[in-house]
Amino acid sequence: QVQLVESGGGLVQAGGSLRLSCAASGRTFSMYAMGWFRQAPGKEREFVAAISWSGARTFYADPVKGRFTISRDNAKNTAYLQMNSLKPEDTAVYYCAADARGSHITLAQAMAVMSYDYWGQGTQVTVSS
Repeated sequence: QVQLVESGGGLVQAGGSLRLSCAASGRTFSMYAMGWFRQAPGKEREFVAAISWSGARTFYADPVKGRFTISRDNAKNTAYLQMNSLKPEDTAVYYCAADARGSHITLAQAMAVMSYDYWGQGTQVTVSS
């Protein structure tokens, strides 16, 4: 079992940057693919980015391509989401998630909420205009 704890959220002005962290418990973190999702008030949870167990494969949602970067440090049991050029529409609660399959073959797999076995509690990101 994996427990996930997000941190790094906060209030930032448009154009600013934040780096989210997702700390995982357990010794099997390196076996999991990791994903980041977000949910704005009144909206469904949506995919942001995903990374394979080795870090070799990444996927991004179109709205964040070129602005967000997902990464991981298996030695620290931590995944990251670097968010640059933030926009007010990026405001949401951001969740990290772990997929025991270790890697996603397609973007569709990476995007599916049902692909993931474990979820964190979320961290709020607010971007002011």
